[in-house]
Amino acid sequence: MRVGLAVLALAWLLTLPAAAHVIDADLSKLSRTAVFWTYIQLGFTHIIPLGFDHILFIISLYILEPRLRPVLMQATAFTVAHSITLGLAMYGIIKPPGSVVEPIIALSILFVAIENIITTKLSPWRLAIVFGFGLIHGMGFASALTGLGLPRKDYFGSLISFNVGVELGQVSIILLCWLLVGRWAYGRPWYRARVVVPVSIIIGLVAAYWTVDRLLT
Repeated sequence: MRVGLAVLALAWLLTLPAAAHVIDADLSKLSRTAVFWTYIQLGFTHIIPLGFDHILFIISLYILEPRLRPVLMQATAFTVAHSITLGLAMYGIIKPPGSVVEPIIALSILFVAIENIITTKLSPWRLAIVFGFGLIHGMGFASALTGLGLPRKDYFGSLISFNVGVELGQVSIILLCWLLVGRWAYGRPWYRARVVVPVSIIIGLVAAYWTVDRLLT
């Protein structure tokens, strides 16, 4: 409990200096440590509070099987996948169009929400599905980071720092879900009917709206 609250407190502190995807400082005048810290903050704020779609995706992954070990395994698969495509996109090896990536991100949220409704337990192949969706989400992260750019010095280190910030954001969401719901509600006879299904329906409706909106935009 104390560890979880400590991490959430750190998460809150991370959002204070970087409330949006803006870099006010002249990176060329900052130390390497300061540059890395700046990109950790930017990665974190891309999830909390700015990445509402990514937040809903993580919540969808969590609620079906809210024990920490299964959801952390999914989060690890997701992180590895988005790190691959984020790196490839930032180095110009792939150039995914946002008009394609953003609707697929919304569809990935809708898919997981529907799966939560129609299945009662975590399937072994969900890790593979999450990995595939992570590849798509990484392209979404790249579109945000491309707008900010990376410093010529310590390009790779800044890219890694942004990824670390993203991961801290994801872990913070998981811990918050665990503290609020999973720690005391999982295993109760009413958990699925009162938590999994209604939350998944709400997330699914939001994701469906995003899908249509992003396709038409």
